[in-house]
Amino acid sequence: MSDSRKEFFIGRIFDSKNGKVTEENVFYDPADLTTHGIVTGMTGSGKTGLCIAMLEEAALQKIPAIIIDPKGDLTNLLLHFPELRPQDFQPWLDPESARREGKELDALAKETAENWKNGLASWGLGREDLIALGQAADFEIFTPGSTAGSPVSILSSFALPDLSWEENKELLREKISTTITAVLGLVGMNNIDPLRSKEHILLSNILENAWINGHSLSLTDLIMQTQDPPFDRLGAFPVDNLFPQKERFELAMLLNNFLASPSFQTWLEGVPLDIGNMLFSPAGKPRHNIFYIAHLNESERMFFVTLLFAAVESWMRAQRGTSALRALVYFDEIMGYLPPVANPPSRTIMLRMLKQARAFGVGLLLATQNPVDVDYKALSNAGTWLIGRLQTDQDKQRLLDGLQSAAGNVDRQVYDRLISGLKKRVFLLHNVHNPAPVLLSSRWAMNFLAGPLTREQLRDMKPLQNPLSTAGQSTSQVAAVTGAAASSRVQPLSGPSASPTGRISSAKPAVPAGLTEYFYPPTAPSSAGSKPAAILYRPALLAQSEVRYLNRTLNLDTSRRLAALVTNLNANYITWEDHAWEALDPKSLHGQPLPNAQFSELPGWLADARRVQSYQKDFDEWVYRNSAIRLRSNKALGVNAGPEMAQGEFMKLCSEAARKQADLEIEKVKKTFTARAAALEKKITLQQHEVKEQQQEVDQRRMEELGAGGNLLLGLLTGRRRNINTNLTKRRLTSKSVAQLEGEQKELDLLLKEQAELQAQLAAAIKEIEDRWGDKVMEISETPLAPQKKDIYSDLFGIVWLPYYMNDGQEIPAFAAVQR
Repeated sequence: MSDSRKEFFIGRIFDSKNGKVTEENVFYDPADLTTHGIVTGMTGSGKTGLCIAMLEEAALQKIPAIIIDPKGDLTNLLLHFPELRPQDFQPWLDPESARREGKELDALAKETAENWKNGLASWGLGREDLIALGQAADFEIFTPGSTAGSPVSILSSFALPDLSWEENKELLREKISTTITAVLGLVGMNNIDPLRSKEHILLSNILENAWINGHSLSLTDLIMQTQDPPFDRLGAFPVDNLFPQKERFELAMLLNNFLASPSFQTWLEGVPLDIGNMLFSPAGKPRHNIFYIAHLNESERMFFVTLLFAAVESWMRAQRGTSALRALVYFDEIMGYLPPVANPPSRTIMLRMLKQARAFGVGLLLATQNPVDVDYKALSNAGTWLIGRLQTDQDKQRLLDGLQSAAGNVDRQVYDRLISGLKKRVFLLHNVHNPAPVLLSSRWAMNFLAGPLTREQLRDMKPLQNPLSTAGQSTSQVAAVTGAAASSRVQPLSGPSASPTGRISSAKPAVPAGLTEYFYPPTAPSSAGSKPAAILYRPALLAQSEVRYLNRTLNLDTSRRLAALVTNLNANYITWEDHAWEALDPKSLHGQPLPNAQFSELPGWLADARRVQSYQKDFDEWVYRNSAIRLRSNKALGVNAGPEMAQGEFMKLCSEAARKQADLEIEKVKKTFTARAAALEKKITLQQHEVKEQQQEVDQRRMEELGAGGNLLLGLLTGRRRNINTNLTKRRLTSKSVAQLEGEQKELDLLLKEQAELQAQLAAAIKEIEDRWGDKVMEISETPLAPQKKDIYSDLFGIVWLPYYMNDGQEIPAFAAVQR
């Protein structure tokens, strides 16, 4: 291909009528990506190959890139081999695939190299293009929270920005809000409202106060100021009224648990998250920065992605406007980060970037294989859509809805027909800058598409990278401990006492054969200020076992770890109870010491391999004797709990189960009583009608009797004769009606009494049910459960080197005290 072209070569026109690829190349203007791009397609559609090809083109056009890799596919961007030799491909082939195909790995490597050479040639690409790709940009894989690649320090997220506060208040407050939302999400506070969450309000004000006064803030500073804020009021209220001291302490403890975790220390190591420095090398060469996050859990991914976008936005806002593509941000799978309904921390800043990045020449290229789970209204600013083969018709219809919403003038029937006929590696290109959609077949990727790589494989890729800093991992670890972390103003936590005796040497003493050795990572800050503190390692014995508990009757399958750390031994035996230690994540321990460290000699009891190994058997026996647990169960309610569940939580589950059973039984009783009550109500209604009619008859009879009496009296006065029998008859009929009314009323009173008794019976039945199930809540039994020896596994055992800072002749533990 020509080196003078300024466009991306992404494929060739696909003839849908004849079902074949034509010879007409498809070029794409990179400036169109300032209006952002969406790439979608199911697994196997060729979406990853197309995106890698676009990133290759960006590198060739000297465009730097920030690349977010949640699955591990984008590590393939380093696998470009100009000589196309079989030995170049062999380390990245799957031996299991070779076995399934009945081939030797060497034969498969030779076949793959030939296939790649022919594939590139069919697209007019070859050795010169691969050399140009390798020379066009520097490539580096960053692994936040891990040292498998280049670690990334998040401390810069709290550092004072190089922007004037007065001139950039709105921008900086948006960054503060995004950063604090990410931090709270990491500790489990998701979907919070920054305007309603008092945690968010307090932490945001702390960070804002520091920046207004021209200070950077470390995580430790943030935690300490959470307990004792540098201001008296939040808005109109005193701080203690809005956020009491006890609750602030609980928040500080929650944040400190993460900061104190050995596994979190890696987040503070490595290259600062400074986008301006990452996009170009010191010599001005563009860089493609691949942020591999496949090893992180969901909350950690959300935390880092949010901080990364915040860092990109801060750098972007400091640039001048341009219509050219200044930098590319590629996100390989946005599902969960830009959802249609939920509001995770990443969503707000991604929305801002989609709306505002164009003016600064920053293009977002977002990919997903889940069209249903994307907020298409948020993507209305996307000018480029690359649509591959989809899984279901529902995916297609949802995507067409989104495309119509985003692009407006889309002929749905035409697009429906085109998308329905897509084959593998064939994509529909919709570009608002072009008059009509185009069907294209994506070109052959210059990089070998090995598929997702594991964290362990990343270590083998280091020779292929061009690291931003050549200081190496160990140097970055020292910098993290003695530099950024040292600014925390917090005294180191006290650890187990270490004997000051023993010779000190810069050479590490040899560990007896057969014993494993570990290096405890520094987790407590140095008090040496800006001057790096020297590290001294002292040996100790570390033992840890994992115990599994299984009880099928109670549906329990859980495990826990028991650990011990022995620094001194003044007898021939170990009382393990006196050395119990908080269980460690084996991955948190280092395999190598920090550079330029000094070492204390091994004491005699650790220099004897046979003696140390005998301690392992003794530790295993101690774990077996002391690992029994007690299980709580409520058989009546079917609720069981292991030792990891708090008593309050267990009682809550019992109460909920009892309430559920009581509600079911009450519902049945209510149905029975409802039928009886309905029949009785009907009788009462009829009887009330009878009483009413009888009352009317009594009233009528009385009127008639009154009329007859009046006639009789008038006759006596006028001398006319009147029939006295008529008056007597009327009186008799009235008396009879009154008697009947009294009878009907008594019948009604009996029915009403029966209704009241029925209601009382229902209330009593409900109370009996509630009392009975309420009593069952307290029917709790405990069952001891001791593991079998076969369920105890040795997790860690060997010599561990504990780090100490040496400051002015004093030794300060460089690790957190977690003695049990």
